[in-house]
Amino acid sequence: MDILAIESSCDETAAAVVRDGREIVSSVVATQIEEHRLYGGVVPEIASRRHCESICAVVQEALDKAGLAAADVDAIAVTYAPGLIGALLVGVNFAKGLAFSLGKPLIPVHHIRGHIAANYTTHKKLEPPYLCLVVSGGHSHIVMVKDYTEFETLGRTTDDAAGEAFDKAARAMGFPYPGGVFIDKASKLGDPSKYRLPKPKTVNPFDFSFSGLKTAVINLIHNAQQKGEEIDVNGLAACFQKTVCEILTDKFIAAALETGSKKLVLAGGVAANSGLRETLSAAAEKHGMELYMPPLSLCGDNAVMIGCQGYYEYLAGNLADESLNAIATLKIENG
Repeated sequence: MDILAIESSCDETAAAVVRDGREIVSSVVATQIEEHRLYGGVVPEIASRRHCESICAVVQEALDKAGLAAADVDAIAVTYAPGLIGALLVGVNFAKGLAFSLGKPLIPVHHIRGHIAANYTTHKKLEPPYLCLVVSGGHSHIVMVKDYTEFETLGRTTDDAAGEAFDKAARAMGFPYPGGVFIDKASKLGDPSKYRLPKPKTVNPFDFSFSGLKTAVINLIHNAQQKGEEIDVNGLAACFQKTVCEILTDKFIAAALETGSKKLVLAGGVAANSGLRETLSAAAEKHGMELYMPPLSLCGDNAVMIGCQGYYEYLAGNLADESLNAIATLKIENG
């Protein structure tokens, strides 16, 4: 089954053709990073306009690379939640128009479910149930994946997501947007014991909180500036990354031990962080757990992941009609 998938939840206009939920036939991503870098972060109105300008060409390129005409695909899958509402609407309305003009099934896909499903293209034998850590710019979740379309959230961020904290801390350190990759690079040059940073507590032991950690970094920098002291940026980057990775890993492993999970999965944009991959790999090995991670190319937003999850949503009968609308916030269980 060939599914044409469309993703436009934030600042990437993406399209892909995915076969049977596991095979990448084609993948195209048009990024807006350079433009949003001018403003230090994503500007929703600009993102929506760029999606409008790019989506036709991106979808056509994905079809061309797959050697297919639009009429040849078996279904259309699209991200409809969660995300920037204006950005989502572009993809949803394009997919609706295309699906109904071609008489093809329309498959609505939850963005976080898609991130999790990105692992299926690399790990062909990966099947639920398993425990997944989803870490991105807008989300930090520990999710029990009971089946391909059945999920239970065990923990989530109570304030800033990990990726958001990376970007805000990076801006305070003087790095451009998106800051996570620059902190990752700088951390390799710094001393991770140079500064002492807090690990915020949460009521639910599996929830996350990164706002206080981000604020601690900002205050540390401001205090040094007021005193005329120089900040070791590489050292601070190393300390920040180490702290975030330890928080994520410790809570994820604790949830795995609590639930008896031996199969672990990592997903989301922050899954590309080298420190997190190393820390989590070491912890999983220590506890005798299997760890599955997506390739770096599928960590960030892409349409492949939407096509992968779309296949399983289709098999479960989760289809949409012309009333499908975009939703800015939606729990993964309700997707």
